[in-house]
Amino acid sequence: MGWFGVQSSSILVAVSMIFSWMYLGNTTVNVHGKTSRNKMLKMGKCDIYEGSWVVDETYPMYNSSSCPYIRKEFNCQKYGRPDQLYLQYRWQPRDCDLPGFDGKDFLRRFKGKKIMYIGDSLSLNHWQSMVCLLHVDVSDQSRILQETNDTISTFIFQDYDLSVMLFHSQYLVDIENEQNCRILKLDSLKNGEIWKNIDILVFNTWLWWYRTGPKQPWDYIQDGDNILKDMDRMLAFRKGLMTWAKWVDLEVDLTKTQVFFQGISPSHYNGKEWGKPGVTNCSKETQPISGSTYPAGLPPASHVLEEVLGSMTKPIHLLNVTNLSQLRKDAHPSTYNGLGNMDCTHWCLPGLLDTWNQLLYTTLIS
Repeated sequence: MGWFGVQSSSILVAVSMIFSWMYLGNTTVNVHGKTSRNKMLKMGKCDIYEGSWVVDETYPMYNSSSCPYIRKEFNCQKYGRPDQLYLQYRWQPRDCDLPGFDGKDFLRRFKGKKIMYIGDSLSLNHWQSMVCLLHVDVSDQSRILQETNDTISTFIFQDYDLSVMLFHSQYLVDIENEQNCRILKLDSLKNGEIWKNIDILVFNTWLWWYRTGPKQPWDYIQDGDNILKDMDRMLAFRKGLMTWAKWVDLEVDLTKTQVFFQGISPSHYNGKEWGKPGVTNCSKETQPISGSTYPAGLPPASHVLEEVLGSMTKPIHLLNVTNLSQLRKDAHPSTYNGLGNMDCTHWCLPGLLDTWNQLLYTTLIS
């Protein structure tokens, strides 16, 4: 996916390149966590998802008070969170350094493009992070246009003709009303006709697959020709993902559209997972887990997701944020969300999801 080429035709140029490499390889982080545009990233030798969290006093990448688009569910500082150390953690891969998120470069590089986040409220969370990361680098903010309809919310950065979009879809596959019943159809994906014409797609689903009771948005599941009252939810998740994967393989032109799938986003309601038996939420967590490994290991849904992606004939990129997010038990809103309820599922903004978008940016430019 790189667009850069380097040519040299003399010993002088070669020597110059060697000295440039030595210099760039030691570039350090600048203000607000940003690095030089020429930051060297050795993607071939580095898994950017393996690493640990380190304190960086130049973080966060923006202030919540300077981004007017953050919903109250995610605006932890506005709603009284007293600690601020959670804002100052930077993701440090084990074998390389990440380029800082450069909003001006992103706007110029993807001028005229459309990027769409597709999924549930975690996609909303992720999308709002990207909007704030770009907003901070726009000098005339009156040139940011906001549009909303029943399924798509869009921010248009008019000076760059760049659209950053959110498509709400809890399961990716369809829910249809038939004979006064809501049916979750595991083998139907009609919205793909809208999605496949977007330049960059970032998919996500998982949060709703185990939802039961009054908030469950369907009455029956259709699996092939069978209409069922319920079924094993992990199996249903796998079948729904397979429908999405087949759609990508058959319908998406990867020469025109880049496809990402966001890894499973963890919640932190069970302290046993991080060595604190009896803890039932994230309310008193103010620091990440040290090191690189979450004691409880990856959730089963992550293995299902990786198996489905591995079965595809077209290569798409897994934005593999699960483990690095598991380490951030401190990064949830808890009760500082404007609603008063306990939320250890979504994430404060600014915060962890800015790193998700930094990893997305890193992959797009590499």
